[in-house]
Amino acid sequence: MQRADRDRWLALGLLAAVVALLYLAVVHPLFTRPLQEADARIEALRERDARVRGLLAQQPQIEQRLAQVDARGVAGGFLAEPTTELATAALIQRLERVIGEVSPGERGCAITNRAPIQDEAATGRYRQVAVAVRLRCGNAETLAVLHALESARPYLFVDALGITAQRYIAIPGNALPQEGGLDVSFNLYGYLRPAVAAGEGEVPRG
Repeated sequence: MQRADRDRWLALGLLAAVVALLYLAVVHPLFTRPLQEADARIEALRERDARVRGLLAQQPQIEQRLAQVDARGVAGGFLAEPTTELATAALIQRLERVIGEVSPGERGCAITNRAPIQDEAATGRYRQVAVAVRLRCGNAETLAVLHALESARPYLFVDALGITAQRYIAIPGNALPQEGGLDVSFNLYGYLRPAVAAGEGEVPRG
């Protein structure tokens, strides 16, 4: 009787082991795992949906903030002139004004060349206006000019900067050349307002 009970329990144990193996080999990979992966994907989609809904709820505040930033940029960041020609002239005048402030009478710094640069990407939203500049300046005057230009409003940028030390520099208005100094070349540029870039000849109203 005890042996029969033992055989019965052994058979039940073997059956349980076979069922467990069948579950691990067949049921789990074919049914349980796909269901778990589907649940994980559903949960991820729910979290993504919640984030998107949160962003959509903030849309009015975001649009208001972007409008404020854009208004400030148009007011002070972009060149105020409506055309490339007028903006180029204003850019050159700004350069001459900076040189005059840094070196009154051009005693320590002078413009030797400035020429407009044609914008290759004229069809983009932001229309660049650039001038190729060459100066003869002392060390301190060079730093002051570059700082004044790049800290100006509207925003101006200096690119392709090249500086060569000179043993002597000739300053217009001075009879004798000065010892030391720099031969400075760079491109100075700014951007027209986006509304003007779509039609350069049209002056924005309002």
